[in-house]
Amino acid sequence: MALPPVIVWFRQDLRLRDHPALTAALERGGAVIPVFILDDAGEGRWPAGGATRWWLHHSLAALDTSLRARGSQLVLARGDSATVLRDLLAATGANAIHWNRRYEPAAVARDQTLKAALTADGIEARSFNAALLFEPHTIANRQGGPFQVFTPFWRHCLTQEFPAPVALPAGPFPAPARRPASLDLAEFGLLPRLGWADGFGAAWTPGEDGARARLKTFLAHAADAYGAQRDLPATDGTSQLSPHLHFGEIGPRQIWAAARALARDTGVFPSSAGVQKFLGEIGWREFAHHLLWHFPATPESPLRADFARFRWADDADGTRLRAWQRGLTGYPIVDAGMRQLWRTGWMHNRVRMVAASFLVKHLRLSWTHGAAWFWDTLVDADLASNTLGWQWSAGCGADAAPYFRIFAPVLQGERFDPAGDYVRRWVPELATLPARWIHQPWAAPADVLARAGVRLGETYPRPVVDHATARAEALAAFKALRA
Repeated sequence: MALPPVIVWFRQDLRLRDHPALTAALERGGAVIPVFILDDAGEGRWPAGGATRWWLHHSLAALDTSLRARGSQLVLARGDSATVLRDLLAATGANAIHWNRRYEPAAVARDQTLKAALTADGIEARSFNAALLFEPHTIANRQGGPFQVFTPFWRHCLTQEFPAPVALPAGPFPAPARRPASLDLAEFGLLPRLGWADGFGAAWTPGEDGARARLKTFLAHAADAYGAQRDLPATDGTSQLSPHLHFGEIGPRQIWAAARALARDTGVFPSSAGVQKFLGEIGWREFAHHLLWHFPATPESPLRADFARFRWADDADGTRLRAWQRGLTGYPIVDAGMRQLWRTGWMHNRVRMVAASFLVKHLRLSWTHGAAWFWDTLVDADLASNTLGWQWSAGCGADAAPYFRIFAPVLQGERFDPAGDYVRRWVPELATLPARWIHQPWAAPADVLARAGVRLGETYPRPVVDHATARAEALAAFKALRA
């Protein structure tokens, strides 16, 4: 007699390899029913933003293609997750649901409630870790509490045994006798109606195969130089794996295993300082989830409670915020980053820090405005990483940069984009300015501006704030908070 089917509930784990929930279902025997449920209400205050919805559309299409190659297919549904899953249990005769865990507050609450209800009804409800090397509840400091500083957190993690990827059984996936009805992917309405995402397709290949190809290319060509190249936005020196990691098209265990494989020839792990630095960024992602799990209010509230009283600037008509969002601040390195974000759904990490510092310290606008904008425009918008990054920039979170550390955008541009190539690509109206002036066009002689076709205030804006004045006002606001 055939075993009842198992429902495998895909969420932010859109891959087949190293997928513990799927592997456990296949090993259990019986048919497997893969399902994805679009449940915006179940995400609480943080449903997917516009850019991640674009990625999700293409990632789901890629996952379905992979499943069909194994004799299966993805069931798409929309609505309350618990209701949809119970309907699927009734329609298919399944008696088990497997899923991989998430760590956002709304997802944690939903999953705990669902697992308790299913178990009470005699349904096998099993969850697994697929997203992290070490789950938040398994890592603690000497006092038994959560870490709030990255270095001791990661040092402690490095003393633990790192888990290996979960093997995927070979062969086709058993199909259910009763295949449930599925929506068409287009019915999700994930793609934007306007053409603002037209440039995304040239920059990205969503899906498990795209993730594996990007990791392979990075390890082969850029990993060893990562430490030296990672801060240069005009150079292709980063892995750009963040959206693939967010959607679970690849997992950190796979990345760790691939880095170990790279080191086999040398007998040293990590094989280079660059690889070591890169793996530390995987650790930073782990740290972000550690913090979010232990401090679930941080997406809306500063971890450092005193910052709730910080005196932000008045921008009642939103003029300064819009200038920042549109890349029209008059500071070329900031504007280049914001335009790269709009065109590709991604921004180089060094420029993210500069742009974030500019918003919270030069414009003195709340980090929550920046977090909301990044959430809607980044293809790698991840609640844990987005929260940690913005609170780090604002000086109000764990292991944060001190508020009085204010990035000078001109100096940052000159240091990390010395020839101005990054600015020339994303701010083409400045493309013919000499490198000496490209990061501070307002200081260029009139004849230099004329030859470059730059008319300040017309073809390119004048700075929305003066750096020295903005810095002094930010420091005064911080001093007032401390007082």
